[in-house]
Amino acid sequence: MNTNKLKSYAPKARLAFIDAVTKRAAHLGLYADRIADMTIDGDSAIIEGRVFTREQGQQRNQLVNRIKALGTTNDKLVLKDGFNQFINETAFTWFNRFTAIRYMEVNEYLDHGYRVLSNGVNAEFGEGFEILPHAADVADDLGLNKSDIVDMLLDGNKEEELYRAILLGQCHQLSEAMSFMFEKLDDATELLLPDNLTKTDSLLKSLINDIPEDNWKDSETGKGQIEVIGWLYQFYISEHKDAVIGKVVKREDIPAATQLFTPNWIVKYLVQNSLGRQWLATYPDSELKEKMEYYITPAEQSDDVIEQLKAITPTSIDPEEIKVLDPACGSGHILVEVYEVLREIYLERGYRLREIPELILTKNIYGLDIDDRAAQMAAFAILMKAREDDKRIFSRDIKLNIHSIQSTENLNINQLWADLDLDGNKQSGTMGDLFAEPQLELVEASPKNKVYLDLLRYLKEPFIDAKNLGSLIEVDNQHLESLTNLHEKLVDKAQGSEPTEKNAAETLLPIVEQAIILARQYDVVVANPPYMGSKYQTPLVKKYLKDNFQGYEKDLFSAFIIRNLQLTRERGELGFMTPFVWMFISSYEQLRAKLIDDEIISTLIQLEYSGFDGATVPICTFTLTKGHVANYKGNYIRLSDFKGAVNQGPKTLEAIKNKDCGWFFNAKPDDFKKIPGSPIAYWVNSEDFKFFTDNPCMSEYASAVNGVQTTNNDKFVRHWAEICQKKLNIKWFPYNKGGSFRKWYGNIEFLINWENDGEEIGKIKNSRRRGDEFFFQEGLTWSDVTSGKLSARYLPKDCIFDAAGPSAFFEHKENILYGLAMLNTKFANEWSKILNPTLHFQAGDFKKMTLSKSYIKSNANKLAKSAVAITKSDWDSKEISPNFKQHPLIYTNNSVIIKNLFMSLISSYEKAIKEIYDIEEENNKIFSDSYNLPKNDNSPNINDITLHCNTQHRFGLSFNDPKAQQLIQCEIASELLSYYLGNIMGRYSLDREGLVYAHSGNNGFKELVAEGAYQTFPADDDGIVPLADEEWLFEDDATTRFREFVKTVWGEEHLQENIDFVAESLCLDAIKPKKGESSMDTIRRYFSTQFFKDHLKTYKKRPIYWLFSSGKEKAFECLVYLHRYNESTLSRMRTEYVTPLMGKLESRKNILEDSKATATGAEQRAIDKELKTIDKKQAELVKFDEELKHLAEMKITLDLDDGVKVNYGKFGNLLADVKGIHGKAPEKIK
Repeated sequence: MNTNKLKSYAPKARLAFIDAVTKRAAHLGLYADRIADMTIDGDSAIIEGRVFTREQGQQRNQLVNRIKALGTTNDKLVLKDGFNQFINETAFTWFNRFTAIRYMEVNEYLDHGYRVLSNGVNAEFGEGFEILPHAADVADDLGLNKSDIVDMLLDGNKEEELYRAILLGQCHQLSEAMSFMFEKLDDATELLLPDNLTKTDSLLKSLINDIPEDNWKDSETGKGQIEVIGWLYQFYISEHKDAVIGKVVKREDIPAATQLFTPNWIVKYLVQNSLGRQWLATYPDSELKEKMEYYITPAEQSDDVIEQLKAITPTSIDPEEIKVLDPACGSGHILVEVYEVLREIYLERGYRLREIPELILTKNIYGLDIDDRAAQMAAFAILMKAREDDKRIFSRDIKLNIHSIQSTENLNINQLWADLDLDGNKQSGTMGDLFAEPQLELVEASPKNKVYLDLLRYLKEPFIDAKNLGSLIEVDNQHLESLTNLHEKLVDKAQGSEPTEKNAAETLLPIVEQAIILARQYDVVVANPPYMGSKYQTPLVKKYLKDNFQGYEKDLFSAFIIRNLQLTRERGELGFMTPFVWMFISSYEQLRAKLIDDEIISTLIQLEYSGFDGATVPICTFTLTKGHVANYKGNYIRLSDFKGAVNQGPKTLEAIKNKDCGWFFNAKPDDFKKIPGSPIAYWVNSEDFKFFTDNPCMSEYASAVNGVQTTNNDKFVRHWAEICQKKLNIKWFPYNKGGSFRKWYGNIEFLINWENDGEEIGKIKNSRRRGDEFFFQEGLTWSDVTSGKLSARYLPKDCIFDAAGPSAFFEHKENILYGLAMLNTKFANEWSKILNPTLHFQAGDFKKMTLSKSYIKSNANKLAKSAVAITKSDWDSKEISPNFKQHPLIYTNNSVIIKNLFMSLISSYEKAIKEIYDIEEENNKIFSDSYNLPKNDNSPNINDITLHCNTQHRFGLSFNDPKAQQLIQCEIASELLSYYLGNIMGRYSLDREGLVYAHSGNNGFKELVAEGAYQTFPADDDGIVPLADEEWLFEDDATTRFREFVKTVWGEEHLQENIDFVAESLCLDAIKPKKGESSMDTIRRYFSTQFFKDHLKTYKKRPIYWLFSSGKEKAFECLVYLHRYNESTLSRMRTEYVTPLMGKLESRKNILEDSKATATGAEQRAIDKELKTIDKKQAELVKFDEELKHLAEMKITLDLDDGVKVNYGKFGNLLADVKGIHGKAPEKIK
């Protein structure tokens, strides 16, 4: 089914239905902030001057009571909350009803045979309604007054009124078979049936026109596509889901936050390998096997396992005794497939088709959900499947076993028991409202009925929070017989004529029915349980899980697995779709142990990360048999290599048909216990198990910890270049935050505020300072988020580390390099995925890795030491490193030709790449030998040589590829210009290596100048460097001084050649070449258009050179060095640059005007064009100058501790890309 149309329609429909129902509510005087008064006058009810019938007034009171009930918590009424929830519920109810009628009319299931919402097959809305001309014919069937219908037909002006009557009549008729969706005749929701259903803006228009009929009924098979109901449900709640995801989820939001429509192929897999598997275990020659395409034939077992299985497999199964439960049934997709398989089972046993549907619906299928609307749709879906096989199913008065779990929160059991009067003598006392708390005497029961009163009191407590907890609620199986007997008595009372008894019975029946379902055990339980981590659970849910599912409370789905096992009989079958984290991470180790030790994992499919469109987490789907059989071998399918949801089902089928495909595996769950933590590592061969069984764990050598969690990195973490360097190691300390894939050394780019031993962070709620005993110690580290590849790095001793950069510290320091070398082998990466094939590799995973004793006797430590030195040199060659000294082209050798220097640099790059490659290859060989691995290819992947200079790693291009050479050349040129600019600003100097000035407020800069720190190439006086797009504008702009810089460093003899090389290099990638442009103009264009973009990329949107810009016309732009900015900078910018520029532009304009008199036609056009440009620039500059003047007078100061993100937002519109850096649009400065 193509769901694109459904995905587009349903969210818009939700808003439209909510709007329409809100308008109907307003017509009845119901608002979010008030309930209008209603007066009764005879047979009329009057609301805000509008007249209604008395009966409608009574129905309106029901709506008011419902709103108040929804808005009341702990006896406190919040009318707006109650109103909004009520409107959402009612809109959803009418959406469900319309979609149900649409499904039935397209599939010709309406008894009268006419379409109600449209006018025939594939008819567009607006072409009329097929039923209207036949209204008189169907009036009796729909319970309508035929005379009134005829009068409306003859009137000719009452189409809307007539259609409304027919639609409500249709709902009333359907209530006989589907009371779960279409309530009885006095249903108050009919007052909120939206208006204008026959008009051009009708709600029905999109339902009819936007969803092709093929979505409702398969044109090839002629069968209904009942899954359309589930998809509409998921898409209807999608925007609500997006709104609540990432927050603590309130009770009313749980359905939207946790429900996902299970893909059809997964539903088939789950049901066929649980219900189908159970049948085939007893009847292995059954034809059912050939009809289940996703059924996986069990693996060949040992003789011992076969004997165990024989002993526990029944010799026969009565289809009528099979009970199947979906305890989180949603819109019923799983139950529909259960129906399909059961039908085939019944047919195989000789049942007639017409008798099968009723048997399945009444004896076999059970479903529960916390969402009323979802349960409605599930019941509807199952009934529609039955209608395919039995045309008279609607008239058979079938009671489905599908329920929305109801709360007992507002039920007064004493009052209800008194009203029920099972003993035949009513208790005395004042009988008030059903849900009130009347002052009754202590209610007692006769000895024969006491068990039922006790039972109702017992049920009151667990179901108070039913809408939070759903099927997690436990009802003791020992109460089942009493519950069943009580149910019979309630049914009798509900069918009786005494109103009080009838109402009490009808109120209690849903509670008893859901309790019966939860007290039973089932042959098969299949579910796509809710996913909700503890972070998003309410305190109530957290406490319940901790009290009742200790060890399994990490996520709702984990607790659901345990609860579903309780709901399953011994040797019963189960099926689940869940996040696959339970298979690997330490938080779910207890769950894994439970499933491995106590149950059978019969089959499992691990989807690729993006394998399920609806989920925000990676998914697996699996089946269990309750009860353990030692050495049982299960079937596993690994879809990790097949990206996208569209490939998951087909690749599963391919694996089922061809077990030698390469992604189908057999494994014994008992073997998983050989690996620390017992991950579900089904793809591991016997040799790989030895890695874990034959060698000491890392935990014997080292301690590994996850590090600091500040909970507010914006406040406590800075890029190292942002802060005043005088505060380094006083307030701000080097901070390892993990980072991208890089081996051996690097990624330490941040600082953390650890003043007074992290005192301020320690005060923050939920902050963590794990591993502080290891701070500032030498160790190794890696990135928690691995993006598929593990990479370890040496951790210098001056660092603190983050939770995203877990680190390990060895008892014997000499083993650091061995640990580092081991983690950077190609084999370690593969084995890390055995422990945790998610995107994470945590401290606990590191501890479970092994380090063989023979390996730590090898020379791997020396290899690691060399690798660290090479990669450190590579890292420090870039400005991004705090240990950067100077650009590599500066004084590289005695050459004075930049091109020659570049070629020499390329040679050194090539040498470094080869050295690392050789080191890693030798390290792989040592590792392979130490662990006695079979002969392997020890060659490293050249892509994984993580040097900056490795083009294969950076760009995916071979180092000798001409394009790769061009990219490197351009990058070197861009970095040279950045380094040159640093010399102008005083950040760097040709006279000193490394960082020269990075204090704050320009303090101490004059003293450096006096010391001769900038003697060879003088730094700018004020740290303001103009970026002019034309040469004549400024004498000291960035481009003009570059010529001086090149001359200073490499001399005058090859000056132009060197400048040409830089310009040509920039045009290889950074900017496009421009015909006829001089080299200096090319460099000028780079500074004007591209430099700041590159600077933002280098410094990760925390620029140290700030771009002041007048706007898109670029009338004035300059760079200001953050560390030299002071309160007089803006004034100086105005007096030294902006004001003189205004005069220059005006002078240029006068010169152009004068030259027009003697210019040719072409020259005049060029002059006019330039004059127009100057006019625009002048206008822009005036506006810029006004704001600059205003801000200069404010004498803004910066506290560099606040960071670039905060400080960059203090200058209104003067700076470029404020939103991208500051996070918000420029604020208007007053």
